[in-house]
Amino acid sequence: MIFYKTDEQVELMRISALLVSETLSEIAKILRPGLATIEIDKLANEFILDHGAIPSFYNYSGFPHHIITSVNDVVVHGFPGKEILKDGDIISVDVGVIKNEYHGDHAYTFIIGEASKEIVDLVRTTKESLFVGIKEAVVGKRLGDIGFAIQNHNEKQGYGVVRDFVGHGLGKSMHEDPQVPNYGKRGSGLMLKENLVLAIEPMINLGKKEV
Repeated sequence: MIFYKTDEQVELMRISALLVSETLSEIAKILRPGLATIEIDKLANEFILDHGAIPSFYNYSGFPHHIITSVNDVVVHGFPGKEILKDGDIISVDVGVIKNEYHGDHAYTFIIGEASKEIVDLVRTTKESLFVGIKEAVVGKRLGDIGFAIQNHNEKQGYGVVRDFVGHGLGKSMHEDPQVPNYGKRGSGLMLKENLVLAIEPMINLGKKEV
């Protein structure tokens, strides 16, 4: 079931989303070679709690941590732990918060130190494709328009668009309908209406689409 928000609910969700962005900004300050990923989790948890919110991911389907850290070839859903970041690594940090009963959810891929041109180009193109997808997320277009735009932007650069994981709706639940694939056909799928809140989440591989 799809839940369209009121204007007031959208504004509450903006507050949650802003806190997620601020949390990621705090995380960016400590990232360096030699850092254990569990330290990122500790910082994020403290920052979120200090700002009157709750980490969305903690105990979600039994998940034992407060954020998600996925290093290098781990696409999503990595566990913070003893893993030590190295120069040239990439790490996707996924942060979710609950504030005023509404979730915010956002991931950002950071480059640790100096990475190869191949990695830098992958991260850049993936980020570009997010904004290409957002440009299609307007009233009257369809979900397939978002997916097509993301898929086309990445595949023309030779990258693989992951099929096994997709974006999603967001609200009082962290995962709401509809699913938001990063691939699709123009003019297909759900028509986008005002106050539909989506988490658009491009997940892109070097080479093939499989994970």
